[in-house]
Amino acid sequence: MSHTATLVWGDHLLMGHGPMDELHEEFVELIAPLQTAEDSELPSLLQAMEAHLQHHFAEEDQWMLSTGFPPRDCHIDEHAAVLKSVAEVRVKLAEGNVALCRDLTKALVDWFPGHATHLDSALAHWLSKQRFGGKPVVIRRNILSSAESH
Repeated sequence: MSHTATLVWGDHLLMGHGPMDELHEEFVELIAPLQTAEDSELPSLLQAMEAHLQHHFAEEDQWMLSTGFPPRDCHIDEHAAVLKSVAEVRVKLAEGNVALCRDLTKALVDWFPGHATHLDSALAHWLSKQRFGGKPVVIRRNILSSAESH
């Protein structure tokens, strides 16, 4: 079993764009059982994650395309790369490669906070500016200092 810290939903992950925050919270809720699942549970959990990511990324990609988000190509390409990896691992898992699925889960847990902080927050700011003329206001409670969170 991996010793990766469990990804937990909290204010530190809020982007300030409600529909995006809902997608992100769902991602966090789906990744948690993947980190602790029995081998026999992995196929159905990975399939649920793949379905979520297809919807999640399609939503964000559509927001970027419909609003002309300037750095959209890099962001859309990253989404496509993640989906490709998940699809490849789903096939390998069906062939019995449990370790690869566990590696993917750890990689997703490690990847998500940075993706959200750097790429998704820029998109949230862009969407808010398009709609309201300014950056989103995010109220965060119980934030750990950076020293405590590492």
